[in-house]
Amino acid sequence: MIHALPIFHTHGLFVATNVSLMAGAACLFMPGFDAEVIVKAMPRATALMGVPTFYVRLLDTPGLQQAAQSMRLFVSGSAPLLAETHDRWRAVTGHAILERYGMTETNMNTSNPYDGDRRAGTVGFPLPGVELKVTAPETGETLGVNEIGVLELRADGFFITGDLGKIDERGYVHIIGRSKDLIITGGYNVYPKEIELLIDALPGVNESAVIGGAHPDFGESVVAIVVPQTGALISADDVRAGIADSLARFKQPRRVEIVDELPRKTMGKVQKNVLRDRYKDSFV
Repeated sequence: MIHALPIFHTHGLFVATNVSLMAGAACLFMPGFDAEVIVKAMPRATALMGVPTFYVRLLDTPGLQQAAQSMRLFVSGSAPLLAETHDRWRAVTGHAILERYGMTETNMNTSNPYDGDRRAGTVGFPLPGVELKVTAPETGETLGVNEIGVLELRADGFFITGDLGKIDERGYVHIIGRSKDLIITGGYNVYPKEIELLIDALPGVNESAVIGGAHPDFGESVVAIVVPQTGALISADDVRAGIADSLARFKQPRRVEIVDELPRKTMGKVQKNVLRDRYKDSFV
């Protein structure tokens, strides 16, 4: 296994390292992430555990298509994998990335199947021994199919994850975002993921992050921070117009910022707390 994850994090230490030891596998330890070095190592390996940023950068690395032919499994976690990245990876390498969901507090919770349909935009099914439910944030009531609420785990008391999600009609778990990222504008709940997916699908957009900014009339209002693809020219008006017909008025961004990149943690998660602080006076 190619191991380029930091071992101060649960993904690199408790998942990648321990799984290799359990399987009796050889582990190719990398001092850090270097896309070219990893591509060169693929002919000597069969598996790679990574974060979404790994796969985005590897897609821009010469020689990936040929090197990936000897590989058996590509795994992603620690941050949401864009459906676009999943689809591009399959088109270039012929492999479907296996995405799953875990936490430092619980280790691995759900996973797309090794044998079966690995669905882009989902984190698969609860693992053996894991019981998962979706509950209403206000009442704790268990919700039904495709209803968005708080993910709770385990049978003995249930651990409240703080993540918002849903379970679809096929039993796949979808992560919608963190409960603290929920935007409440004029009394209506807005889930940033819904807006981000629409923005990310626009021509010329690489990725986006949607946050709530304090608003004198509505309590909060929607702010979209958008990163264009390299060389693409895209404006705030382009973004607004591109999603206007797909969203209710209260969900549409009142402010759109075009930036070069989003602030991220070491494992690739977007630091929305940094963005909220940066754009807290958007509507003052």
